[in-house]
Amino acid sequence: MPQSSRAFATSASQGYSRRGLALAVILGAQLMLQMDFLIVMVALPQIQIDLGFSAATLSWVPNAFALALGGLLLLGGRLGDAYGRVRAFKTGIALFVLASLLGGLAQSPLILIAARVLQGIGAAIAAPSVLALVTNIARNEAERNRGLALFITVSSVGASAGLVLGGALTQYLSWRWSLLINVPVGVWILMMVSRLVAETDRQP
Repeated sequence: MPQSSRAFATSASQGYSRRGLALAVILGAQLMLQMDFLIVMVALPQIQIDLGFSAATLSWVPNAFALALGGLLLLGGRLGDAYGRVRAFKTGIALFVLASLLGGLAQSPLILIAARVLQGIGAAIAAPSVLALVTNIARNEAERNRGLALFITVSSVGASAGLVLGGALTQYLSWRWSLLINVPVGVWILMMVSRLVAETDRQP
């Protein structure tokens, strides 16, 4: 094989590997966001005992996250259009990670609920950009369809995986790790996205 052909093949292989890794990182973020609601649900009995939640206020641990996420998704999508999908994604994941750390270290019900609200805001900013980035890194229709299929699969698996992982973390470590687990995962995602994914065009 001529040297120029070998160089082209090597470059193409490296480009494909880079896009594949970028896709894995983005889908990893989607899995983390999808798991968060149910991973904490499993830990609710231990949270109630440890922090002294009443039966009435305990429901705010999952509901604070769900309400913030559902109420701000459209705004998150608009922010991605206006400021770039990668920037919105990174901002949302960074806020989600910081809120997870705050929640994992919480010593009172109020702090934990506030952390869950911040988690929901971070997820609402990041989540709309996930699907956009999955399609943006694809070079052709086949890669786009494969990325969308993986996105749907990861989103579906996230719920059941959250239950399993939440149960294991609560039983063998502490309920706090149902939140703290997001910190190293989120930091890794932020580092990799900065290296692998180019910013998208803004749409003011």
